[in-house]
Amino acid sequence: MHPSNEPVPVPVGLEIPPADWQQTPPSVQTLVVALLQRLEALEARLKQDSSTSQRPPSADSPYKKARTSSGAAPQRKAGGQPGHPGHQQRLLSPTDRCVLTPPQCACGNTALVGSKPYHTHQVIELPPIQMEVTHFVLQQAWCPVCAQWTKAQLPPEHTAGYGPRLTALIGEMAGTHGTGRRTLQTFCASVLQVPLSLGAIQKMLDRVSHAIAPHYEAIACYARQAPVNYIDETPWYLATALQWLWVMANDTVAFYMMHPHRSKAAFTALIEEWTGLLVSDGYGVYQTWVTHRQTCLAHLIRTAHGLAERAAPELAACGTWALAELQRLCHMATAPPTGGEWRAWYARLCHLIDQYHDRPDDAGRFARRLLREMDSLWVFLAQHGVEPTNNRAERALRFGVLWRKRSHGTASDKGNHWVERILSLKETCRLQARSTYAVLVEAVTSLFTGQPPDLAWLHQQ
Repeated sequence: MHPSNEPVPVPVGLEIPPADWQQTPPSVQTLVVALLQRLEALEARLKQDSSTSQRPPSADSPYKKARTSSGAAPQRKAGGQPGHPGHQQRLLSPTDRCVLTPPQCACGNTALVGSKPYHTHQVIELPPIQMEVTHFVLQQAWCPVCAQWTKAQLPPEHTAGYGPRLTALIGEMAGTHGTGRRTLQTFCASVLQVPLSLGAIQKMLDRVSHAIAPHYEAIACYARQAPVNYIDETPWYLATALQWLWVMANDTVAFYMMHPHRSKAAFTALIEEWTGLLVSDGYGVYQTWVTHRQTCLAHLIRTAHGLAERAAPELAACGTWALAELQRLCHMATAPPTGGEWRAWYARLCHLIDQYHDRPDDAGRFARRLLREMDSLWVFLAQHGVEPTNNRAERALRFGVLWRKRSHGTASDKGNHWVERILSLKETCRLQARSTYAVLVEAVTSLFTGQPPDLAWLHQQ
């Protein structure tokens, strides 16, 4: 509250003559100022999206069109943009070959010589689906020595009733493509001509989950030995109980873990004895328990962008200034600065923090956050291979977020284990350019035959 002998200026956005404002009782003036500040803060929250806050892109409305920095909708045509290299269909190895020669020339001459290929056109077709169904007729025979019937036993690898390829296909569609149980049931009946109950589908998924458990443990081991990891977390639901899906990703593997809490205990359970360099957002657990860390510049840039769009001039000025400096820092990942450029940038950042550090508003809070994160802002410049953002972990969580929205979480601990394992395998296969289905077939085959699975591919780079 202003002293009674000092006039309160007319707040920004209040359309009232200054003379009328001065005649307003001080208590009313204070209330109006407080309400206007609250209104401005609430309007700023309503405008927030993934580009102006730390909200993930998956939380944005699908109906909200992207905007440019000027506020206008981007003006560009759909499809590939000028200069884009484009993508072409890769030719597959042919199973058949047909050579076509022209019967005659356009002039009518049929005596053509010296033919040579000029173009290859490929037709890809699915062969008629014919399921392999084997009947094991178990016989029993009479033993005249001991006067007992002796029964034949089913080979252990065939006791499941469904082969490894079909089982792996069900796991592939459900776990890596997000296909629901009933949709799987319809697909198997319509395309494969195999009627499956929902219970049979669930049993196959349980077998896949069991088969890839060794892969999951191996992925966890590799993740906890990596020199650099990108870590993030997102809410999950076990029935109605709040859980958290954590990810620990790097260039080679991605390890997912479910935990009831978003806490130090959960973070410790994720990393165990790992002591490498962490790239993360500004969550307090990361700041407190990891000493060697690169903070995500994308999160800071989005926060600065949100400040820059605030109506209050002081907040907008702080956000615009911080946005420019943080973007310059992020661009240094591809264009390292000279000594002079670095000293100039560092001086501007220190001046920015000094200018807003003592303010009680959002600008001051952001300046104090920059000061706390100072030692973690430019680690990527000194450590080769470290990215300035945590986008790698956020991308790794995207499919999990879509899964959560589609299924509303899981119903049991068994379901949680399935999500952990299949997401870890899916993302790790993607990082290593491997077929998830091929790995699943080998894993299920190993499970059915009682052999140890092939885990050597995890470290073959």
